[in-house]
Amino acid sequence: MPSSLSSLSPTENPYLHSLLESCRPFLRGEFESIDKDLPNLIAVLRSVGAGECWHKHGSFLDHLIDIYKILKIWKAPNSVCLCGLFHSAYSNSYVNLAIFDPSTGREIVRGHVGEAAERLIHLFCIVPRQPLIHDDLLFRYTDSELVEHLEFSMASLSNAKEKGLFNENEAWRKKLVSILPVDGVVVKHIKTGEDVLVSRRLVAVFLLMTMADFSDQLFNFQDLLFENSNGRLEFTGNNSQTTLWPGDGKPGLWMNSVSRMGAIYTLILREEEIIIEQRKRNGEEGVVVSGRDEEIDLVIPPVFDNCTRVLDAEEQKMARELYWEGVCEGSKRGLDWAKEKLLMSIDKNPFVGEPHVVLGQIYLSKGKFEEAEKEAEKGLRLILEWGSPWDKRMSWEGWVAWTRVLLMKAKDKSWPQNSWGILNLGLVR
Repeated sequence: MPSSLSSLSPTENPYLHSLLESCRPFLRGEFESIDKDLPNLIAVLRSVGAGECWHKHGSFLDHLIDIYKILKIWKAPNSVCLCGLFHSAYSNSYVNLAIFDPSTGREIVRGHVGEAAERLIHLFCIVPRQPLIHDDLLFRYTDSELVEHLEFSMASLSNAKEKGLFNENEAWRKKLVSILPVDGVVVKHIKTGEDVLVSRRLVAVFLLMTMADFSDQLFNFQDLLFENSNGRLEFTGNNSQTTLWPGDGKPGLWMNSVSRMGAIYTLILREEEIIIEQRKRNGEEGVVVSGRDEEIDLVIPPVFDNCTRVLDAEEQKMARELYWEGVCEGSKRGLDWAKEKLLMSIDKNPFVGEPHVVLGQIYLSKGKFEEAEKEAEKGLRLILEWGSPWDKRMSWEGWVAWTRVLLMKAKDKSWPQNSWGILNLGLVR
């Protein structure tokens, strides 16, 4: 029978307990407790066929709900979360999924989500997102440059807030302004070719949404499809005639790219904070600057150490291969061999939870309960923070439930000694 004991205490690990509580409505499908309108919005999406559309890791409806979930877990503003829920409703530069006609359906969508969210949805669907995010931002920085600029920007923000020191000629600020001016960028409407002004904060929002979007849907299928062998997600290859969906389900090589998005997002946020601080010290606090969308709060996702780390593309690849060997060959080669593979994987990529989870099970099977508890807690925290699984052979909910079982058993200092005991594992609450 499932245990009724909770695997987490608010006093033992307050952050993890709070994180689980914020995720619990999604785990239980209690959408009305998240937003009273959410069940109806999902029903609207279902009624127009979103659940019948194919999407990379399932149905389009599943993907839309997942992006909303991730953005909520990351504490994004409500309008941004609703944009995530309807983010390709008019089709966009990546996919043809127009479940609402943009020429006639904008008023309908606006009636469901409100004017602010519908504006984001519409812009998201008409901007050339691939060039905007990749060509105009990601590919303009090297990994080492991003690491350096993250360090410099933190010092600049500290100087601004603590000492009132401002220097627009710092290298990191000049580089950012050169590719993303303070007043935003002009892009071409993907269907009409008209000029569209996208404010800097909206670019940041689209970066945030792309991080959530990629983390939810990318796995090894896309790596094979686009020949992403270098792990930098450049979409330059073409294996459309030989790649079979869904493939082997192996984790994808998307994390270097998403960590770079997170780093640029952080640079934008920090310079925005410096601009606001300088305005405040000049006696201009509360002044509304037209066209900058400053009413949209920029929040830092918890992933990649709060978007302050860049995962090297080669280390990402090595970590993925080590994990895959450990989980797929461990039962043949022995748990000690698998443990070493997982430890090496974690060393190369400490930003995903699944290697910690599998390692926790190995420690449990060996009666090393303290080590198992430590790994299970790390794994659970990372999986909850992402809001989506890295190893997509199992759902996010499944990984969360299994990891909580491991954490409970580690705290109980017990582990089944036979196959029926494994099958009987469960957890309630």
